[in-house]
Amino acid sequence: MNRRHFLKAVTACSTSIMTSMAFGSVSARPVENYVFKAIPSSGEKIPAIGMGSFVNFNFVQDDDILKQRTELLGQFFELGGTLIDSSPMYGASEKNLGYCIDKLKARDKLFAASKVWTSSVDDGPSEIAASRQLWRINQFDLLQVHNLLSWEGHLEHLLDMKKQGGLRYVGVTTSHGRRHSELEQVMLNQPIDFVQATYNVIDREVEQRLLPIAREKGIAFISNRPFQRGVLIDWVKKHPLPEFARDLDCDNWASLLLKFIVSHPAVTCAIPATSRKDHLAENMQTMTGVLPDQKMRNQIVSHVASL
Repeated sequence: MNRRHFLKAVTACSTSIMTSMAFGSVSARPVENYVFKAIPSSGEKIPAIGMGSFVNFNFVQDDDILKQRTELLGQFFELGGTLIDSSPMYGASEKNLGYCIDKLKARDKLFAASKVWTSSVDDGPSEIAASRQLWRINQFDLLQVHNLLSWEGHLEHLLDMKKQGGLRYVGVTTSHGRRHSELEQVMLNQPIDFVQATYNVIDREVEQRLLPIAREKGIAFISNRPFQRGVLIDWVKKHPLPEFARDLDCDNWASLLLKFIVSHPAVTCAIPATSRKDHLAENMQTMTGVLPDQKMRNQIVSHVASL
């Protein structure tokens, strides 16, 4: 563990204290209940809630929005967050993230996760270098092959980067519930550290094969689209929060839906995206209090299905 990773771990521990103090009824919960998940290939623990950047950081140059997003990221780090996920596909997101991270001087708190996204394997290294410059960092923690695009060649390069010490973790992603069969074969046959796919209380196909394989092979799992890009959370918020949510220390739908995701033993992190501080606080509340057991997970599924 180098100095940056040591400081990141210390920061995560100290901010977990701040988080437990920040959430009212959860304030009496001991720090050890703050939810961290281990990356199987290394044992390194990261907070179970990260941040996506597909829409919320993709905007044209605007000083007011940049200021607001910088404050948002500052709150994310203060509440114990570390992992931020992006991609060259996400327009101006990497550039805007880099500005905010630099403004906050938050590199020591950051777990930087981005992707390579080009059909040309030869162009992969230059795209990665451009992303690193946009993020204003010296090295990514995690690079992933985005949506399995030209994955054979890109994965070979990423694994070589890791071997040479220029990258800590290697992964592949998919979304929309697509290409699971191909992703399954990659997981079974390639020495990857992370996989990313869609998982939420409605989209549960990954429970059949991908999540069991992740546990068996020791691969960290990142859940994308935890709220179906807002459709799911907007729908459930039309209904009262169920009474049993109190047993899980949840006073909002966001933390209940996220607790369903991160309580799965194979899930390492979920990456909801938001541009609002109040929604961010709800997301981060997920990491305090009680996580559902399998019986309660089934109850959450049944209740949402009944709405």
